[in-house]
Amino acid sequence: MTVLTWSDDRVEQLKKLWEAGLSASQIAAELGNVTRNAVIGKVHRLGLSGRAKSPSSAAPRPRKARPAQHMMRVSRPIARGNTALAQAFEVEVEAEPVTYDNVVPMSQRLSLLELNEATCHWPVGDPSSPDFFFCGGKALSGLPYCAQHSRVAYQPAADRRRAPAKPPR
Repeated sequence: MTVLTWSDDRVEQLKKLWEAGLSASQIAAELGNVTRNAVIGKVHRLGLSGRAKSPSSAAPRPRKARPAQHMMRVSRPIARGNTALAQAFEVEVEAEPVTYDNVVPMSQRLSLLELNEATCHWPVGDPSSPDFFFCGGKALSGLPYCAQHSRVAYQPAADRRRAPAKPPR
């Protein structure tokens, strides 16, 4: 590996080329035996920032005036690849079940010490709050939750993958 040092002459030539507005690739080709990245690194270390701008990039291009319209954007399904033989599937969207976590009868609510194998272990609320409790409903056999909370806790993997992520409210 050949290590090339930046001589004073090469540094001066780099500065002149940089001020002239040449790109790092053009400067590397002009200096020879140096890479574009080496030029960029040296420019950075020297603190060179101001460059001559080409006339085409110095003045901003005038933009076309757009008529003020209120456009509604409609999202379109994404189609990838050859769609000539693609099958169109109709997807039925199931209504999301309404869960009422906090609507548990007062007589059914249990503390941690009152739970057993026959009661629902679904936690409701913030554990550090005094209002925290467990559902306490009749648990399904072999499961720690009642029927309603089992539907929430045990969703089929395919349904979880297909369901779009909902933004937090």
